[in-house]
Amino acid sequence: MSAKGEAEVLLSIGSNMGDRQANLAFAEERLESCPQISDLKKASIYETEPVGYTDQADFLNTCVSFKTTLSPDELLDLTSGIENDCKRVRTIRWGPRTLDIDIIFYGDEKIDTPRLTIPHPRWQERAFVIVPAKELKDLDVPVPEGSEVRLFRKRI
Repeated sequence: MSAKGEAEVLLSIGSNMGDRQANLAFAEERLESCPQISDLKKASIYETEPVGYTDQADFLNTCVSFKTTLSPDELLDLTSGIENDCKRVRTIRWGPRTLDIDIIFYGDEKIDTPRLTIPHPRWQERAFVIVPAKELKDLDVPVPEGSEVRLFRKRI
């Protein structure tokens, strides 16, 4: 955390059910309206094929970065609440979802509890995280070979 008690955070946000773009906007608006979050920046939106369970629609993915005074657990509570408010249902691991929000980084924190792992354990394997994240954060990590990430909408 910085001297002000703020942490720099990077989240990955994805959706492949319903109005995917509206679901991403819903998550971003909810994050922006949180008084403990400031300086929110948004990456472009990308369309990607599903990973893991592949018998489902393509995803829209983006990343956001911001400063927060929320603790990692409080941030997880907030993001889980946003997912639930967007009618997220967990039935199949890596299955279809209206909204998926992952905490990729929380400052330089390293956390490994049954509830939360930061940095996110598989972020370096996922082009759908790396490509938009590189718009917001200086990351020296290659995009995995064979990953297709298509620009859906550039933010202005």
